Amino acid sequence: MSAEVTVLENGIRIVSEFMDSVETASLGVWVDVGARDEDLRSNGISHLLEHMAFKGTTNRTARCIAEQIEAVGGHLNAYTSREQTAYYAKVMRNDINLAVDILSDILLNSTFDSEELLREKSVVLQEIAQVQDTPDDQIFDFFQEVAYPNQALGRNILGSVKQVSGYERNNLLDYMEKNYTPGRMVISAAGAVNHDLLVSSIKSKFGHLKGCLPHSRIKANYVGGKKIVSRDLEQIHFTVGFDSLSIDDNDFYALQIFSTLLGGGMSSRLFQEVREQRGLAYSVFTFTSAYIDGGSFGVYVGTSKDKINELLTVLVAELSSCSENITSKEVNRSRAQLKSNLLMSLESTSSRCERLARQTLIFGQPISIKNMIEQLDRVSIDDIRRIADRIIFSSFPSTALLGPVNIQETSTLIQSSFESH
Repeated sequence: MSAEVTVLENGIRIVSEFMDSVETASLGVWVDVGARDEDLRSNGISHLLEHMAFKGTTNRTARCIAEQIEAVGGHLNAYTSREQTAYYAKVMRNDINLAVDILSDILLNSTFDSEELLREKSVVLQEIAQVQDTPDDQIFDFFQEVAYPNQALGRNILGSVKQVSGYERNNLLDYMEKNYTPGRMVISAAGAVNHDLLVSSIKSKFGHLKGCLPHSRIKANYVGGKKIVSRDLEQIHFTVGFDSLSIDDNDFYALQIFSTLLGGGMSSRLFQEVREQRGLAYSVFTFTSAYIDGGSFGVYVGTSKDKINELLTVLVAELSSCSENITSKEVNRSRAQLKSNLLMSLESTSSRCERLARQTLIFGQPISIKNMIEQLDRVSIDDIRRIADRIIFSSFPSTALLGPVNIQETSTLIQSSFESH
């Protein structure tokens, strides 16, 4: 069954998709605001606000929120990304109204109690410390920092210890009033859900909201650069990447196939050459980040200190030649991986719900799986070659390295390996 969309008078968009083979429903509120909408003084506030939404309302204590959703076997969660913040639940079909009630309560009636805020800031500080203890996570923050310096896209989603420690209740209230407006909200659901009943329930809780301030973002400005941090670790964590495509670029699907072909699985070029043929790393893969106005493409690899020189040589060789000798066999294999991932996601109410919400925020409407598969099927070998040439070494590279290295020697090595291209 195709997705149904309703727009309330105040601008809130409601999108749902019925699945006749399930007894559960996933639903949530996606807000078109994230870390890239923060200025330097408010870095990390989107994430802290997401945490505080679960810490009590005028109707429920934090404990009551948890007990009520779990009393019906459901669960409640949230996340903050660079462009969106999401609050979502999964429940049985008969408990959809309860989920709508709780979601509306935490978004419209949160008290941001001072004692709760003090405790939750401590929790976020522990989360920041945990990332610092997880080098294969932290390296991506370093990569983002050098790819997008001196702008919100390059800053950490969690914020700094100093900034998070300094936020007060009024900071959260002001940020929420400015950004959590009806025109920037999509409420999505998938599973055992009746669209008309869902709309009625949501309208009763969110229909009174007003306000629709213009939403403008500073355009993404990819720069590139280098960051090397020496730390006593067992492995060296390394990323290299380049300026890439926005999520609505005509070559987006070609990029996904190219990324999968180069480093998206065990049969990919990098996995076979770096791990299987040479034993240089346990983990090696490509990654893409696509925003509304830009993006990045890169490679991550973790290796030992004695193998970094050979690894960089191999990476440069593979990236320099990645548009050459592309075969229909590897293109079709990568295409099949992506298509099967899309079709398998149809079995999950949560995956469907998130896809509907994000597409409605970005494109104004959901895109069918059939349409996405057709787009993948249209990609040719020539498209893959063109996208490889369009991205690889077409911009100044972003390189980030974390591990037991001499900074000066490693900087010279990276410069001779990548920046000369």
